[in-house]
Amino acid sequence: MISNLQKIVGANNVLTAESAAPFCKDWRGRYSGVAIAVVFPADTQQVSDVVTLCVENKIAIIPQGGNTSLCGGSVPLPQGEQVVINLSRMNQIRAIDAINYTLTVEAGCTLASVRDAAEKNDRLFPLGLTAIADHCEIGGNLSTNAGGVSVLRYGNMRDLVLGLEVVLPDGRIWNGLRSLRKDNSGYDLKHLFIGAEGTLGIITTAVLKLFPRPQSRATACVAIANPDVAVRLLAHIRATCGQALSSFEIISRSCMDLVFKHIDDVHQPFRQQYDWYVLIQLADGLQGTLDGALRSGLLGFGGEVLEFDITTDMNDAESWWKLRKNISEAQKREGLSIKHDIAVPVSRVAEFITRADAALHQAYQGLRIVAFGHMGDGNIHYNLSLLDAEKNLTFIAQHENEANHIVYEAVRELNGSISAEHGLGQLKRDTILEYKDSLELELMRSIKLTLDPQGLMNPGKVV
Repeated sequence: MISNLQKIVGANNVLTAESAAPFCKDWRGRYSGVAIAVVFPADTQQVSDVVTLCVENKIAIIPQGGNTSLCGGSVPLPQGEQVVINLSRMNQIRAIDAINYTLTVEAGCTLASVRDAAEKNDRLFPLGLTAIADHCEIGGNLSTNAGGVSVLRYGNMRDLVLGLEVVLPDGRIWNGLRSLRKDNSGYDLKHLFIGAEGTLGIITTAVLKLFPRPQSRATACVAIANPDVAVRLLAHIRATCGQALSSFEIISRSCMDLVFKHIDDVHQPFRQQYDWYVLIQLADGLQGTLDGALRSGLLGFGGEVLEFDITTDMNDAESWWKLRKNISEAQKREGLSIKHDIAVPVSRVAEFITRADAALHQAYQGLRIVAFGHMGDGNIHYNLSLLDAEKNLTFIAQHENEANHIVYEAVRELNGSISAEHGLGQLKRDTILEYKDSLELELMRSIKLTLDPQGLMNPGKVV
């Protein structure tokens, strides 16, 4: 098997044993597995040949990009014969059509490189994963239907793609690289693979949507008393600033405390410390000033805004965004936590936080709740750990399932989702059985069985 893999991709592009180990564990250190080999194909045909070889030998296939998954979706299982297909060598920008506002890229391109390519052609690719843009790759962004800080205006990854090229579980190549805005000629097959976490095929190339580059920006850091104020402030800013509103992020005091504890070169936004903050960004393709509109919107909201500051300077704005994008890194340095990536209707975000907070604090003493995220689209990252770090690992081992149940019941009661943008992977594969309609699960399994009857494509994930 190893020899045949080397014939396909070259001996230097097949890793085994200790050399393969770094690609068999996730960056959080929670999941790890074993693989016969990790292979690095150079093009779609090599991906197809590797998949065909694996299928002939009934060996499972683990698609992998930047391996930044938070749910163990891109690493092999601890048991079974598996080959990891890492697409990082497939990192070419194939074409850019500035007039059609499209960019055709291979799956191994990092998000940062795609954004740079768009910018060099005076265009914008808006997917905003600020903390991991240098590491995550477009194939993984598509496979998890990534979100980020700009979903409010531009949508998820599903909304940012026009066409795909995919290697199917039997090794055949589907070429759906269309750059059309309208194509009503049958089922839109690309949506089967977006968000499927590599369980239905391997995305190798994509045609992405581009947008006009913003010519003016304004960013505000706002102190508020509680999430209920944030919900109403969001509605008010949307009404007063319209489509210029691109981001609206909420940050709790506990997030700030961890960032200032673990991250260098960060600064308090105000002299006084507050319980909650929001970051608001306006952007427009027209040259002009947006700070006046943002200031007017904040002042027009009344006295519930405790303090705010506005800047049109990108460096000043970046100092605020640095607080937001380093929350996950600060949590990682603090130690393990019980992480939740939930979504509820925007109007009910504050209700979710109030319900979940109350239930958890009643159940556990000394609990730290780290809540932050994409208020603009109802996606809150809601993470739990003990203030006493020495007791934290024991707490997680004993109470994770129970704590998850408390959080997810609050989500269910508000008609939300237990996975907003991180996917299911290994982490929530079993949990979703309790929170998703049985007919939906049946349809998902039917699609999986049709495309991957042998169950070799990323087994143990999603379904």
